[in-house]
Amino acid sequence: MVTTATAGFAPVISALNAMQGNLERPQKSQAHEYLEKFQKSPEAWTMTHSILSSPEVTVEAKLFAATTLKGKITYDLDQLPRHSLPSLRDSLLTLIISFQAGPRPIRTQLCVCLANLAIQMTEWKDVIQLVGSALGDSGLNCTLEFLRVLPEEVTEGRKINLTEEDLADRTRELLEDNAKNVLGLLTRYSQSSASASSNPQLLECISSWLREIAAADVVTSPLFDAVVNALSVDDSFEAAVDCMCTILRDTREVDESIEVIQLIYPRLISLRPKIAEAAESEDQDTYKGYTRLFAEAGEHWAVMIARLPNEFGGLVNAILECCARDSDREAISLTFLFWYEFKQMVVLDKYQEARSIFADVFASLVDVMIKHLQFPTPEATDESDMFDGDREQEEKFREFRHQMGDVLKDCCEVISVTECLSKAFALIQHWVATYGPQATSNKVPRWQELEAPLFGMRAMGRMVSPEENVVLPQVIPLMVQIPNHEKLRFQAIMALGRYTEWTSQHPEFLQPQLNFVMAGFKHESKEVVKAAALAFRFFGTDCRKLLADHVTQLHDFYESVLETLPTVSQEEITEGVACVVSAQPLDNIYPMFKLYCDPIIQRMMTRANTAKSAEDEPARLAVADYLQLLTIFIQNIQPYVSPSGENPAVKYCQEILPVMSAIAENFTACVPILERVCRCWRYMVLSYRTAILPLLPTLAQQLATGFENSRQGCFLWATDSVLREFANGAEFVDATTSQHIYNFFEQQALAFLRIMNELPPGDLPDVIEDFFRLLIDALIYYHYNLLRAPLCSPILSASISALSLEQEPPLTATLHFLRDLLSYGTDHPSSSSFDDRSQSVTPQSNDSEIRAFVQSLIAEQGEVLTQRIMTGMMFSFPRDCFPDASGVLLALFEIMPEQTAIWVKGTILMLPAGTVKQGETERLMQAIGQKLQQHELRKVRVLLQDFANGYRRRNVAPREGLGRLEATRFRFNG
Repeated sequence: MVTTATAGFAPVISALNAMQGNLERPQKSQAHEYLEKFQKSPEAWTMTHSILSSPEVTVEAKLFAATTLKGKITYDLDQLPRHSLPSLRDSLLTLIISFQAGPRPIRTQLCVCLANLAIQMTEWKDVIQLVGSALGDSGLNCTLEFLRVLPEEVTEGRKINLTEEDLADRTRELLEDNAKNVLGLLTRYSQSSASASSNPQLLECISSWLREIAAADVVTSPLFDAVVNALSVDDSFEAAVDCMCTILRDTREVDESIEVIQLIYPRLISLRPKIAEAAESEDQDTYKGYTRLFAEAGEHWAVMIARLPNEFGGLVNAILECCARDSDREAISLTFLFWYEFKQMVVLDKYQEARSIFADVFASLVDVMIKHLQFPTPEATDESDMFDGDREQEEKFREFRHQMGDVLKDCCEVISVTECLSKAFALIQHWVATYGPQATSNKVPRWQELEAPLFGMRAMGRMVSPEENVVLPQVIPLMVQIPNHEKLRFQAIMALGRYTEWTSQHPEFLQPQLNFVMAGFKHESKEVVKAAALAFRFFGTDCRKLLADHVTQLHDFYESVLETLPTVSQEEITEGVACVVSAQPLDNIYPMFKLYCDPIIQRMMTRANTAKSAEDEPARLAVADYLQLLTIFIQNIQPYVSPSGENPAVKYCQEILPVMSAIAENFTACVPILERVCRCWRYMVLSYRTAILPLLPTLAQQLATGFENSRQGCFLWATDSVLREFANGAEFVDATTSQHIYNFFEQQALAFLRIMNELPPGDLPDVIEDFFRLLIDALIYYHYNLLRAPLCSPILSASISALSLEQEPPLTATLHFLRDLLSYGTDHPSSSSFDDRSQSVTPQSNDSEIRAFVQSLIAEQGEVLTQRIMTGMMFSFPRDCFPDASGVLLALFEIMPEQTAIWVKGTILMLPAGTVKQGETERLMQAIGQKLQQHELRKVRVLLQDFANGYRRRNVAPREGLGRLEATRFRFNG
């Protein structure tokens, strides 16, 4: 019901109700649009106050009003006359007092409002004193809330519209000059009563002001007693842990903080009995809190512990205890960073003493980690679901195991790989002796106790030297006799795959392992089959020379299993056999290449015929998958052949090129097939480099025809590899060939410009990305040709049109191209050369003719380029594009400073009325002029970034559209 009191803001309340109600999407969108406009309107100042003061409005509506008011003060304070700010301050204080009993979210938002006003109201000098006296003793919680948010808003609030100099001055006034007074105020409050000393808001306030107050000042004051004692109070425990961790963080520079650390350490280590208490009471939140305390102390003091191992050894043992007692495995992950940081210290030669002292700790840590690696034992007999259907928990556990594997690697570096492997081996031996005789094909008792050390073996595999000869010769024979249990077989195969480099140096162990892995392809579990394919890939990669004599037998095996595998596994096993083929003598490369790939070609053609005639989508995807397998062979079979000799791999590529061309011509609308064809062609160039020259005319023609017919960017991606390999100055490439390649590039560029003339950029994001990445390389290798070509002007127009996109990848490619292009208008272009004789990189020089060409382009199109860059920064560019976008503006200012300043001002004047603050344009242009006179171009860049950021924050969505700054369509008549 609308009363007289609420009539003024009834439309706002109605819109909020519509947003929260069960209405149709169009109605909600309409309400959302109305509220967005309301938040930016001048009327919002009075309406928000009215809503917050009304007793008839819901809490949700008041929270919206408080949030809106925060936005008004942050972004729209210029809507109010300066002389009215004291009245706004007083009304905020009145509102805060009215909400001192809650709800806290509203009170917090109002305190943030007051803090943001204090930052911008530079004439208000006695901020903390006035707030404290206005809120009084009854409003102490409100005062604490304000004190908490003030440092956060000042130090993290770059959104405030103040210059850097003004913000620095205000930070000093509000924080630095008040730090001592605030410390005294908080100390007096903590001593006022027992409840005050453990008030969570006090602890939060201390944490916040530790940005300005040194940890030493807090630790040597009665406040530190309050923080430590608050750890024993349930309601304040979490806030006390946060506060302690903030204090600890301030002691990271241990050399400067040694005296403070010596004061903190006894108090911290006295808390160690709390670990056992929390574990026995099964209080997980408390247990995690204490684990976090000890772990963060260890992280920050790692170097100190390494220097003084006897004095600080208790902390390391406390962290180990946190790991050992964590039966639910909820807190142990908090210690992982400490173990890494500490390992980084103790492996250094100068900390050998610490390494020997803590060797037993790391040895115990290995036992703890392997114990925690165990899968849970299900209460029911169904072992297929050990997490009671909680898939999220299961996935979390799998990820957690890999993190524990990283800790095991850290242990290997400290106490030697052999000792860590010995611990896993001992557990495997114990299980085999104790439960091995009881294992059957249907039942494997306590398999979790065997699977965990197997996982540990797998995790530590990367750390093992090929020369290790103590543990692996004993454990490998045991691993290939693991019982036929899905998880055991999976883990054993995965572990063997990690030791293939070792196996390559110990060929006597190869055959049993290979038999075990190849048997995994016949296992009923899909996971085991996948593991077998991955392991086979590693065996083929690392043991290729040992398997070279078995290449024919491996082909029979490959053919027998290939079609039974999922796609990823097909690629993995293909990589394995391709590596074995690559180890063949040169005269055997071609026949083996043909032996393995001809059947793939035949299957591919069969599926292609089916896909073409029946529009069979699965068949098309199968064709793409076969193309990927061919590419894997090409990637891995790279025989060394002298420049004058015939490359056998290129000979086979020449045979299959017509087949692939036919595939591309017949599937111009199938993106997966075209991408795989282009990928295959690209790797022909990358793998065989100039040896591919006999195929080059046909390949270039296919790339040109394919792009024109399909309009897919993958053809440009493949073109880029040709451009780079056969560029000017490339080894074994003559000038005529390089010129032909440039002509081929121009043909592709012309086709792109025609396509972009027909379609808007939004329909071509991938093509645009690939084209401008191609152009970046064209500028490097052919800048003299390109910058003088008639195509250069329409290419710049196309890049300006592409800036209307909002996707990051094509925008990034376009902006990188623009930065490189504009660099040729200066005397330091973005290209260089490497001198083999001096082994140094030499920047390329840039002659006056090239600079003149680029400057003429800027004179012709610089204004619209400036508009698009500025508009993108203010409205549509993703945040990660800002550095490159401002880099383009920086380049324009470097080449034509005065003219670019005029273009920037003209762009700002075209913005929708009311969206730029009064006088803001003049202040910006005056500041830019000063920086230009002082030759501080990089500060001009900062000014423009700050302006764009400020504008964007105030106008997240254009109020009435982009107006005259909307992008125009690209037009090309070539």
